[in-house]
Amino acid sequence: MASPAAQLPPGWVAEWDATHQRYLFIESASGHTQWEVPQAGLQAQDQQPLASSAVAQPHHAGKRRQYAPGQTQAYYGSDGPADPSFAAGGPQQPQQQQQPAVGGQLFTPGLVGEQQFASQQQGPGQPTYYQPGQEPEYINGPTYGQQPQPAYGQAPVDQLAGQFGQMGMGGGQKQFQLYTTNLLTSPPEPRELYRPPPEIRLPPNSCISPSPFANPDPSYKRSTLNAIPTTSSLLGKAKVPLALIITPYRSIKEGDEAVPLVTDTVIARCRRCRTYINPYVQFIDGGNRWRCCMCNMANEVPQLFDWDQVRNQPGDRWSRAELNHSVVEFVAPTEYMVRPPQPAVYVFLIDVSHSAVQSGMVATATRTLLENLDRIPDEDERTKVAIICYDVSLYFFSLPPGSTDPSMLVVSDIDDVFLPKPSDLLVNLAEARSALEVLLGRINDMFQENSIVGSAMGPALQAGFKLMAPIGGKIVVLSSSLPSIGAGALKPREDPKILGTAKESGLLQAASPFYKTFAIECSRAHVSVDMFLFSAGYTDVASLACLPHYTSGQTYYYPAFNAGRSEDALKFAHEFGEVLAMPIMLEAVMRVRASRGLRMASFHGNFFVRSTDLLAMPAVPQDQSYAIEIQIEETITSPFVVFQTAVLHTTCFGERRIRVITLALPTTSNMSEVFASADQVAIGTLLANKAVERALTHKLEDSRDYIFQKLVDILVSYKANMTSGGAGASAQLAISDNMKMLPVLVLGLLKNVGIRQSAQIPPDIRAYSQCLLTSLPSQLLVPYIYPTFYSLHGMPPEAGTVGEDGVILPPALPLTSERLERHGLFLIEDGQTIFLYVGRDAVPQLIMDVFNLQSYDVLRGGKTTLPVLDNPFSQRVNAVIQKTREMRRGVYHPHLYVVKDDGEPPLRLWALSALIQDRADVLPSYQQFISSLKDKVNGLGGGY
Repeated sequence: MASPAAQLPPGWVAEWDATHQRYLFIESASGHTQWEVPQAGLQAQDQQPLASSAVAQPHHAGKRRQYAPGQTQAYYGSDGPADPSFAAGGPQQPQQQQQPAVGGQLFTPGLVGEQQFASQQQGPGQPTYYQPGQEPEYINGPTYGQQPQPAYGQAPVDQLAGQFGQMGMGGGQKQFQLYTTNLLTSPPEPRELYRPPPEIRLPPNSCISPSPFANPDPSYKRSTLNAIPTTSSLLGKAKVPLALIITPYRSIKEGDEAVPLVTDTVIARCRRCRTYINPYVQFIDGGNRWRCCMCNMANEVPQLFDWDQVRNQPGDRWSRAELNHSVVEFVAPTEYMVRPPQPAVYVFLIDVSHSAVQSGMVATATRTLLENLDRIPDEDERTKVAIICYDVSLYFFSLPPGSTDPSMLVVSDIDDVFLPKPSDLLVNLAEARSALEVLLGRINDMFQENSIVGSAMGPALQAGFKLMAPIGGKIVVLSSSLPSIGAGALKPREDPKILGTAKESGLLQAASPFYKTFAIECSRAHVSVDMFLFSAGYTDVASLACLPHYTSGQTYYYPAFNAGRSEDALKFAHEFGEVLAMPIMLEAVMRVRASRGLRMASFHGNFFVRSTDLLAMPAVPQDQSYAIEIQIEETITSPFVVFQTAVLHTTCFGERRIRVITLALPTTSNMSEVFASADQVAIGTLLANKAVERALTHKLEDSRDYIFQKLVDILVSYKANMTSGGAGASAQLAISDNMKMLPVLVLGLLKNVGIRQSAQIPPDIRAYSQCLLTSLPSQLLVPYIYPTFYSLHGMPPEAGTVGEDGVILPPALPLTSERLERHGLFLIEDGQTIFLYVGRDAVPQLIMDVFNLQSYDVLRGGKTTLPVLDNPFSQRVNAVIQKTREMRRGVYHPHLYVVKDDGEPPLRLWALSALIQDRADVLPSYQQFISSLKDKVNGLGGGY
């Protein structure tokens, strides 16, 4: 190759790179390097030709449905709709010689010709809905107010080209800008984890709706990559895993948009691939047919699609929810039912053995159940309930409708479980309400003197199953001791000698096959199981959690529960009450479809995979998360791809529905766009699931090595493909700015009790942590892996007071004990536990204001309830704690522990283990971790 030095602008030199067999261009003044030939005046910028998704449709002479513009404006308002390129995330297209739509002109739905939608729908001089220039600076960019650093080996942002793009003169799709960060010089910034994922930049005209809801909120569905590589080899080269994180039944909190409901039972689906119509299809043939965005099949538009059944008149197609919203729910017609929709059924199995009664669990559970009878979903008055108590026998209760005198029936034959009575055991909640109230008031007294030790949980489960198998529903187990007799009996297997060894993972697997086989039976009969486990000793969470795992239930664990401590009783009562009140999806099945060339490869979460890609979920609770890995099977030629999740379910008030969540993402053949579009929170969520899976199928050590190696692979790929590889490259550890928190998330995972290297963690605690790692949605999982740390004594004056969005929280600190001060008050929380850390030199006034005590010396550490005192500081601290408990989705009510600086060592070490950037035992500090990563990336071997 001839030397290009002759064509270089002044100030540039060319240097041959033997490794890459190409010239590297260096700007002498700044030391900036790049592969592209620099141009005079403008620096070269890596630009990619784009395939336009808009294909002008031929005009057909056939019959068309046509509407006057006035009709289509009913949905958008009198000014006409917004710029359709909004949802595409792209700049507004130049309007070439377009005439404004005049009053009498007819509008043809769905003719997605070049600019036709815009020209017919957008009046002259109308401001666009969205300007690319208004994008918040933190999306996929450097931190607030910081100047972006030029990427290694990348030209800086070409500002002139960017301005042309904003003016609509650049045309096409907005490019991702890649910012490179050196991990050695940029410490973790906690705020980064709570910023939105990289923007989804779809090509123009990929979406038929200008709605801001045409792609889902990340809390419903997010992808590890927001630009999908077109080939498997490109994905393999980048080493970033491709997966979806889905929370289909996310709870609706104040300020959230409700999921729109389509009630007319007109459901348009592709004949070939069964995709539901969505904002990314194209209307053709004058709007009479639509082209599927997954398989390109042309389908007929249903006859009643443009008919308003409520007003019994022609409707406006463009106002239909499924064309404007990516998350939508359809009322299903009868062909989606194998049987009439089932009622909600709850069977409560209550352990009444000696330890259960003595710990106060029975009294707390029955009182909570009694207080929450009104909250159990029962809008249509069809909900059924049953209560079975058990120790080494089973105690059934007959509750005849209208009676107030329940009778108890005892079954002692636990080897061959039978129902002692054909009726009145499973009763209608509304009809048997008075008998239920009497029974719940009596159960604790009935068993108050019970001295029987032992648990026939397996037979109790079989009895509950027999009772509800014809219908389906939810079994709620409240257990206070290890199942010891009958089916599913377990033996204590906790052995301190094997903790921390290769054999430890055996303690995290089910000890008895009964629980998995019974769970699959339950799944077939649409029965879900929730486990509430209380124990002063070993309770084999690993075995018992199998039931919720395969039946889409949830496990709740209360170690050393004692209702005599009000904090324990309050936590359980709150969580049990929320579970009772939670609306659930019954007899659900879920399937995820994707565009051609993509395949769902493996599934993680609480469900049973019934066929290759059909997930059986007997009862879907709110805010449970699932991870699905995706494989690229063939080269993708389309400019964007679509992932659609459909959950067919029965609501708890007896209506069959389909919830559909559609996510559209652009494709790219550009490695820098793959890295720039990576979502670090989604990657962290996937790695948590993969780590737990690996711990169960291999060993805990393999699990830790796997996620560490995954991170190393990404960093090696980034170094090889995105940096210049010059002399200074090995002194840096480069990663794209949008992934700079991934190393600290991985470190948090490596230090999480679920997989941490330690010989001190009881198997029950470890197994429960693994349940959380595989079921928590990202919003709860991030703090569980990377806790939140506040300084309360030095918080800004507005922190703890009420602002526009509720209580204002203090700024989060990095998780290092360097930030602890001997005179301070700090809060550390991970969504499951809150620690109030008090420095030993805290002034008496602070102790008085917060705890109402004279001095630090009389303050006691441990589980506590903070008093609300009549002073502003106490009220602000309480407000921060209350907000911390309420701000996230889910039913959890974290305990509050006071931790003294010189208090009990176990409690202090537990609290400080949340500061994951510190060194602990054999585990490295963040700085050591980053150094070992750098050595590994530079091929110097070693591990974390």
